[in-house]
Amino acid sequence: MDIFLKSVSALNDETRILLLRFLDKYGEVCVCDMQESLDMIQSRLSRHLKILKEAGFLRVERKGTWAYYSIRNPLDRFRLEALEEIRYLDMDIPKLKELSQNGECKI
Repeated sequence: MDIFLKSVSALNDETRILLLRFLDKYGEVCVCDMQESLDMIQSRLSRHLKILKEAGFLRVERKGTWAYYSIRNPLDRFRLEALEEIRYLDMDIPKLKELSQNGECKI
């Protein structure tokens, strides 16, 4: 039941909903690219990503010193249906600003 409550709680924040839509649209994205694209400070972004990861929505892959996040695959039915509902929300999704090149971030 703990993971279910974490999942529901993770969805109770507009920023985390935006992050899920952003990653759903662009796929695997480096933290530095998300930081630049979403105009968020690193500590705030990291906190939201940690919550979504612990709630079972995200996977993270480390490449050197950089972390790349994406929607976990496969998702269970609850998370998949939650993501489907999020896709229907009327939201402005920022364009992806890619600072990372060849696995290296330029920040």
